[in-house]
This record gives sequence, C-alpha cells and structure tokens, in this order.
Amino acid sequence: MRSSARWTNLLLLIYLSTSLQLASSLPLPSISNTEAPMSPTTILSSPLSPKIITISEKVWRNAASNHSQRIRSLLQPGLTSLEHNINSAKSKRQQHYVDDWTALDPVNPIYNFLIEYYGLKGVKGPRRLARWAPDPKLLWDEHSNNNCLDLSHSELSPSAENERVYKAAMRASHGLGGILLENASLDDLGGTLHMRGGVPVPVGEGVDTETSSTLLDTTEQLLHGILYNPAVFYNRHLPLNDEHDRERKQQLLRTIAPFQWYTSILKQTLNSEPILHCYGLHEWAMQYHPEGVDPPPSAKYQSSLNLRVSREVINETVERKGIRCTHVDALRFFAPAAGPLNHHGSSLERMDQLRLEQKGCVHAHMDLLKIGLKLQGFIASELMVDILEIALAARKLDVEASPYDATAYGAGIVPVETNSGRKIYRDRQIGLMQRAEPVRQRLLEAYEVFMKMAFDESLLCGSDEFVGGRGKRASANNDVTTKSNNGDGPYVAPERFAKAEPGGLPWRKNLIEKS
Repeated sequence: MRSSARWTNLLLLIYLSTSLQLASSLPLPSISNTEAPMSPTTILSSPLSPKIITISEKVWRNAASNHSQRIRSLLQPGLTSLEHNINSAKSKRQQHYVDDWTALDPVNPIYNFLIEYYGLKGVKGPRRLARWAPDPKLLWDEHSNNNCLDLSHSELSPSAENERVYKAAMRASHGLGGILLENASLDDLGGTLHMRGGVPVPVGEGVDTETSSTLLDTTEQLLHGILYNPAVFYNRHLPLNDEHDRERKQQLLRTIAPFQWYTSILKQTLNSEPILHCYGLHEWAMQYHPEGVDPPPSAKYQSSLNLRVSREVINETVERKGIRCTHVDALRFFAPAAGPLNHHGSSLERMDQLRLEQKGCVHAHMDLLKIGLKLQGFIASELMVDILEIALAARKLDVEASPYDATAYGAGIVPVETNSGRKIYRDRQIGLMQRAEPVRQRLLEAYEVFMKMAFDESLLCGSDEFVGGRGKRASANNDVTTKSNNGDGPYVAPERFAKAEPGGLPWRKNLIEKS
C-alpha cells in the first residue's frame, strides 16, 4: 500500500478510535429490539427509531459500479486523455486511487461549466461524481411508504454473528443506527464510496491507537463495513441545551442555513410560472459592445471559441426587445452596457432569487447540480446521475443558442437571432423544463428528508421567514435578521444580502451595507 493510503487509513483509524471512546457509554440494545434507546443525556427529538439496515457487499458494489459507469458515459465526451498535461499533476492525496479517471477539458464549452461554476476541477472532479453512497430514504422508508427502492436490503435478524455486527454498528453510530455497507473497507472511502458521511464500523470493541500503525495493512479485516446516516455525521446524539450549548447551536444554525436556502429555491422554482421568451440572451449580453463604450469584461469568456455572428448582429439581437433574464447569477457577467436592457433589473440582490427563479430557466436546471452536490454522501446516487444528465442537456442548449461557434465540440446551432431559431429554442426549452420538473421535485424531497434526519426539529422551526418561504422576507437591516444572527433564530448568511451588477464583484465581496 502506498504511503499516502497508509496516512489516510491512519487518520481514519484515529477518528474511529475517538468516535468509539465517545460512544462507549451508550446502552447497547438487544438484537431483537430494533428500537434502540438514545443516550440518557440526549434531549433532542428524532423522527426515526434507531435501526441498522444492511446492504450486502455484492449488491452495493454492483450498484456503485453501475453508478460509476453511468457517470462515465455522461462525462466521456468532455474528459481529457490520459496523456493530457492536466493529468500529469495529480495530487499526491489522489494518487493511491487505482482507476483511469481523467480531468474534464477546461476548454470544452459544453463541459467546462462543471469546472468553472461547480468546482469539479482536476481528476478529483469526475471522481467525486462517480462515488456512490446509499440513499438515506432507506432509513426513512417506514415514514415515506416508499416501496420502490432499487437496492435489496434487510434489517439485521437475530443470530450470534448479527448481534455482534449490530452492537458494533450501534456503538460506532452513537446509538443512532444507519445503513451498513457489508465488508466496505477504508480503501473504499474516497474511491468507490463517498468519504463524507462514511463511518467505519470496527470488528470488536475498538481500536488501540497505540498499535494502529501496525494494523494499516490489515484494515480490511478490522471492519464489518462502512455505515451512513446523516444524523451521525451531524452529531445528533449530542445534547443541545440553550444555556450551556449556545455556541454549538449557533454553529448548527450556520450549518443548516445553506440547506434551508436551497430548499426555498427548489420550492420557489417548482411553484413558479415559466418565462419562455428569454431565448438564452444572457450569453449575448456578455458580448454586447455598442459603439463608444469600453469592451465588456466578459469578452474573454469562452476565448477559445470564435464568434459565429458579427458584433453588429450581437448588438442588434440584444437591443431588439431587450433581455429578460431572471437568473441573478448571470447578471454579474453581463457587459455593463447591457444591464439597463434587462427587464428584471440592472442591479439585483441575492434575495431576489426567491422571487425571480423560474422553471423555464436553463441556468436553473444547470444549478440543480450545485444543489445536489451539497447533499453528496446523503443523496441517492441514481438521483445525482439524473441531475447531471439534466444539467448537461441544459448546458448544451445554452451553448448552442449562444453567439459562439462550438460545432467543433459536437454542438449544433440554435440561431436565436432569427424567428425560426427563437421557435426552436422555445420548443427545446419547454421540453427541458418538462424533463427537469420531476428531477427537481425528487431533489426537494431528498433535502426535506435529509434535514429531518440530520437536525433536531427545534433548529428547523421558523426557517421560512428567514430564507424566503411563505413567511415575511428578511432584509439586511431588519430586526428578524439581527435576532437570527445573534443566535436567537435561524442563521442568515451575510452573502444572502449581497447585490449583483454587470461587471461587478462576486457575491461575498459585494455585500449590502447595513444602515
């Protein structure tokens, strides 16, 4: 085993030993009683009865392999060759993974958004998408009445061996239970399986850290498998008392805030009316350059591509009826001269996304991937593949309707500067919207189940008024926001109160000043 792998396993073993010491005082329930009691010090409520669900090694490895193959088939046109210089600088931390994944091509206009927008850089980007984890809904099944799960699984039944596995898994999970992948090893984490959320379940009572260095080459024999449960990852077993754990509560509220935000965005988009006459002109607005003004900062965007139309045609197309772009993230990349031509505003705030995001927006479909990536380790891998498929289809339409010539990369041309091209765009936009709708709904459900499993109900109460649900809308200066960020309510991140302007700064560097 390479030294990098040995260090990875050493760190995991140290983590494992610490976890077991923290859990050593937990009462261990009988195998015949699947409703394991929580620690006596825990005062948090839980919607689930602790249980261990096992997936056999053959089943989960087959599912993981199928997932990896589906990801590869979607990414293949955008992957670089093994000889590409971008693959010569693999990080030392990644070198012990034996596979033939390569980095995405940063100049491929259909795939480079995965790098630029969502940070899937280098070899680790595709590999991250290819990792597998079980669907937490397996634990939620009794609440959701979901009988359509793809994986064969079972709760542990009474036997001497099962009781040993059960006790070890309950000890490693602090009595919260989870989904146990039979015989998964430390080497699987970060390679085949998501490291985030993976809890090693050791054979025996624990690991002696004094001798752990001698055990690195036999770690496969030390584990019953790897367990996943969002409640374990977010330490739901720990007590939470307003008087003594205020700092921890504030940290949890900060952790929850992005999940609440994305939940609100998904709800807003599902409940929105589609706008079907934007024609993807945000790409044209980036290249808008009327006579007498400075060149647009984003003129260098997609610099490896030639424009397929003249500057005059770009200007005429943008000026014809203006721009109807609802995507707040796109506005920052507009040419400054194009800002006043946007019917939805030349300066937008991040909170405006909650009223503007709509189900016809091609970029909103692409952003499903960003929202899904936030849940990796605790989201069905089948759903992540479907999300990636939608995002790539949206990106392809985005590029084909742009003023660039991307035909060398297998893209067609949707000439939105013409009447016939605008009709083609609208028809494809509708088709894409219809494909994305059920995927967005499934992603929303995944978020809702995840938050209910990972966090105490008391931490989630009242979130709507802070993140833009049906309650009142927060602002940078109101009492609701001040109260929440003092630890007396759900946390509101500062970047929620930022503005976007053509040619402007990123959100976090363009905050709205409080009066």
